[in-house]
Amino acid sequence: MHLRPILVSFVALALVASTPLRAAEGYLANFDAISLLPPPPAVGTAEDRAELDTTYRVHTAASPADIALGTRENKLTIFQLTATAVPWFRPGTAPKTEALLKRVEAETKAVTDAAKDRWRHPRPYHEDPARFSDAIEHESAEHYSYPSGHSTRGTVFSLVLAELFPENRDAILAKGREAGWLRVEGGVHFLSDIYAGRVLGQALARSFLASASFQQDLAAAKAELAALRPR
Repeated sequence: MHLRPILVSFVALALVASTPLRAAEGYLANFDAISLLPPPPAVGTAEDRAELDTTYRVHTAASPADIALGTRENKLTIFQLTATAVPWFRPGTAPKTEALLKRVEAETKAVTDAAKDRWRHPRPYHEDPARFSDAIEHESAEHYSYPSGHSTRGTVFSLVLAELFPENRDAILAKGREAGWLRVEGGVHFLSDIYAGRVLGQALARSFLASASFQQDLAAAKAELAALRPR
């Protein structure tokens, strides 16, 4: 029996097993949104009713153009935030950059989903179906309101994209902020939802930027974009 080939194979398998699998790792480590955010107004309280009235006023005052934009951007993407500021950045042109932001999106969504499930706050059209009958979406009662996923992702996306396109930082950050506001105008989120999303998004962005693996992938994305950037 030849032991050397078996030993070599065993060592190779051991090396593979001990090699970190980047795809299975996350950028975030022990991120706690529950401790970061205050709870939303309790349903039925004076604070909650006042916020419901304020949200209704914003919704009814929104222009048809803003309602249409909120409807079009109901599924938020990174390219909505860069369409005007960085028109040459299109789907399929920068796979490393898209992979980075897809991973950021997945980890961000996991955080917001956990926070939503913790508080289980209903959306405006669940609390007051009559006044918000024309909201831009109508999800089931299990699609909770607080914090806003759009506002959180819009904030995170815009801060990461601002690292990649620093010359367009202000325009991109404005679009990220708009992502949350359109949800109030559309009648699907309260003001407290989007404010919580902005706070959460900024904290998440700081955590991403503090991650060594994120910085490694960010550097690769910057190099990729530098090669694609119009002269």
